[in-house]
Amino acid sequence: MSTYAVAHLHSVTMCPAIVEYLERIDATLAPFNGRFVVHGGPTELLEGRWDGDLVVIEFPDRECAREWYGSPAYQAILPLRTQHSVGDVILIDTVEAPHRATDVLQRD
Repeated sequence: MSTYAVAHLHSVTMCPAIVEYLERIDATLAPFNGRFVVHGGPTELLEGRWDGDLVVIEFPDRECAREWYGSPAYQAILPLRTQHSVGDVILIDTVEAPHRATDVLQRD
């Protein structure tokens, strides 16, 4: 089951450190089979309020996602982002097919 690393970045100060982070992150993903699925871009607000950018990186499973995040290569560049942005980052698994909306009622 795939796992996504999802970041909702509320604000990013574009600066040389962020540019360096962007230049180096792809190399940290490769050993863990991570790939960008969403990386910012224009949004179309349908409901509520939205500010910032969304980044979604897909991994084969949660173990790969955790190993990537904790890897020395990613930890070395992480401060380049965290010192120049504000946001929330989570890991979340995909659902198994076939999934129906009412399946969430069966969760503990």
